[in-house]
Amino acid sequence: MREKPWRSKSRPSKSWQSKSQQSGGHRRGGAPQGRRERRQGGPDDAVILYGWHTVAAALANPARHFRRLLATENAVRRLAEEGISPPLPPDMVRPDAIAALLTPDAVHNGLLAEADPLPSPGIEDLPADGIVLVLDQITDPHNVGAILRTAAAFAVAAVVTTARHSPEATGVLAKSASGALELVPIVIVQNLARALAELKERGILVVGLDSNAPGDLAAVQLRRPLALVLGAEGKGLRQLTGATCDLLARLDLPGAIKSLNVSNAAALALYIADRASA
Repeated sequence: MREKPWRSKSRPSKSWQSKSQQSGGHRRGGAPQGRRERRQGGPDDAVILYGWHTVAAALANPARHFRRLLATENAVRRLAEEGISPPLPPDMVRPDAIAALLTPDAVHNGLLAEADPLPSPGIEDLPADGIVLVLDQITDPHNVGAILRTAAAFAVAAVVTTARHSPEATGVLAKSASGALELVPIVIVQNLARALAELKERGILVVGLDSNAPGDLAAVQLRRPLALVLGAEGKGLRQLTGATCDLLARLDLPGAIKSLNVSNAAALALYIADRASA
């Protein structure tokens, strides 16, 4: 395969992590009725995926439509060894050509893909059983990516988040999710309180995590379908979000520190809820 330099049709800035380059919702045909794209954007918007686990999982996802794939010679060889057949011929480049498109600390493992965003289901598309995670303005892409990875480990039905005040499903978030972006549907809503009300109308028990709540999550009688609502670090749940939940509960921690990073809190809450509601 001939090695060649890569050029984007629309020239990006050097860092793919900027908000303006994190893509959105270029719609492609064939999406099921009732499903929406994650972001509304122009025709040149794209999701940027890099790193071995992230890109390999995307290549294995038949719902993912690729625009182009950059790969080093070693990465192409590894794809072949692991029986992964890309749906499009990769442009073979040197490692520094990929690194030049990313932030200095990004680990790309010789793979970078440009793809369309995946479709987003609506609240009405969620299954009648299982557990849903709801994120109330969690903006750190590392945290959201880690939450998605945990959600995939616990077979969470979907993650619900807002169109504003949330990171887009690309770049750092996709890398942090380590392939979970292809496994856990992301429901994008305009108004979180309204979305919670819709979940309740569907018979889903909505439990908000609040460090000041009187009840311990482990002591609450949980049932499925269940939605666990997580707030941003520092701010926690917004007042209207908390008021819309069926109940609030805390994670009762025995140590001197009574709060966790939100991605760690999500993992512990899912562990408790998975066993209590099974």
